[in-house]
Amino acid sequence: MRTSATIATAALLLAALTACSSSGDSPTASDSGTPAAEPTVSVPAEHEGDDLEAAVAVYTAAYFAADTDTAYAMLSARCAKEITKDAYAGVVQKAKADYGPDHPATDVQADVSGELGHATYKVEGLPKFDRTKQPWALEGDAWKYDAC
Repeated sequence: MRTSATIATAALLLAALTACSSSGDSPTASDSGTPAAEPTVSVPAEHEGDDLEAAVAVYTAAYFAADTDTAYAMLSARCAKEITKDAYAGVVQKAKADYGPDHPATDVQADVSGELGHATYKVEGLPKFDRTKQPWALEGDAWKYDAC
């Protein structure tokens, strides 16, 4: 599952980079100066949770690596109100000191319904951190950890 999440994430990043580049042959606006309509992208049902799966992987890696900036930025607005960044830094530093940095999320399964998601996953080597239906919230265009 981690491989498919990595491949999906790489594909999404490649698509985003491709969308950002443009060739000189295709104009992005009509002669009137009005921007051309952007194409609608539909995500196949089997990949609807890919972004959430990637977010779980990034958050878990940042948490155990004591990457406070990344992990704290991935907290929902609601959770960020409950803990300061300095206090959270202590939490992730303790996790790294107690368990080490190499505990990726595995077997990640995401269930997405609109702006709410639930993730079920294992933490390699640390079964006490395995999660079932952990809540996540889509804020803007990013999934945020919402299990505070």
